[in-house]
Amino acid sequence: MSKAVVGLIAGMALGFAGYFGGFGAFLVVLALGVVGLVAGRLMEGDLELGDFFRPRDDRGRDDRRRARGDWRQ
Repeated sequence: MSKAVVGLIAGMALGFAGYFGGFGAFLVVLALGVVGLVAGRLMEGDLELGDFFRPRDDRGRDDRRRARGDWRQ
């Protein structure tokens, strides 16, 4: 199934939820769709669970500065 068809189905589901269930149902369907998307990406291997829990550090920013030759901090 192409990504366009999946997007069409998701848009129709959100549209039906918004029309028949109101804004609250729209938000519930949207939230569950995002949860399903993340779960699907995890199962396919496109995402790793550590991506959500890895601590942030400044090493990436410092590496970009060194690559540009900008040593100011």
